[in-house]
Amino acid sequence: MAKLTLPPEEWVRSGHSACPGCAPALALRFLLKGLGPRTIVSIPACCWTVIATPYPTTALGVAMLDTPIESTGASISGLRAAADALGLSDLNVVGVAGDGGTADIGLQSLSGMLERRTNAIYLMYDNEAYMNTGVQRSGATPWHAWTTTTPVGPRARGKAEPKKDIMGIVLAHRPVYAATVNPSFPEDFLAKVEKARDLVGPRFFQAITPCPPGWRYDSSETVEVGSLATETGLFPLYEVEEGRLRITRRYGRLKPVREYLQKQGRFGHLTDPEIDAIQSRVTARWEELLRSERTSAEGRAQPPATDQAPTAAR
Repeated sequence: MAKLTLPPEEWVRSGHSACPGCAPALALRFLLKGLGPRTIVSIPACCWTVIATPYPTTALGVAMLDTPIESTGASISGLRAAADALGLSDLNVVGVAGDGGTADIGLQSLSGMLERRTNAIYLMYDNEAYMNTGVQRSGATPWHAWTTTTPVGPRARGKAEPKKDIMGIVLAHRPVYAATVNPSFPEDFLAKVEKARDLVGPRFFQAITPCPPGWRYDSSETVEVGSLATETGLFPLYEVEEGRLRITRRYGRLKPVREYLQKQGRFGHLTDPEIDAIQSRVTARWEELLRSERTSAEGRAQPPATDQAPTAAR
């Protein structure tokens, strides 16, 4: 992907209340750089509500609607209908929610928005737990990860279930555009946002957004941890446009998943066999993604394989 120059305008103001090293803050910063000021953002109860709106201030330079945690998809459908009724066809309508408010509590609302073919953009910032309320597990929490509700001890190995395949669920709705993005790779991020901005219909982004207190790493290492998520194949970067899948950052040889896991305290309890089992699954998913890219030109791309933990290792 060609290198781009990031626009100089900032629509996420400095002085906001995000934690040091907060990747969700970077994700919305890059999203708004690509969309510009003609944007209204719907944000539910989540980290970004706290970041953006400590009374009586706001950290955003665009209009924002604060909604209940389950209603982001419904709210952007309503905003789009209102904008169209007012003749505001050039207004970018955007929903931004965490993994809990998207893959769990807000899933029916997201599904409805996609099924209705709402002309809007939805970004899920995926920090893989309910971070705003104390690091409780979500459906997007990875297999074996520590959270406050999936503890580690003699009889527990962190989360027992695999990470929910939200992109597979979204792609089953056949959106106009869907892509994975990573704030550690801003050129890729911005290029996808600019492409989605000019399309009409439902568009979806899944952004991997490391969280220093929840993932238990030093706040200075956010960009490095995010980079490793993609460089190891745990969070590959790709886009699906009109059913055609294209990997946007490819590697001839992936880094060992161990490098990513060992950076984070939430995985500090893993044994070598458990790391090997995760590595095996990541390798298989990367190969499946490569196959999907090769065959997608023949028809609509199929969602990547669900991230299931190996039965024998559970």
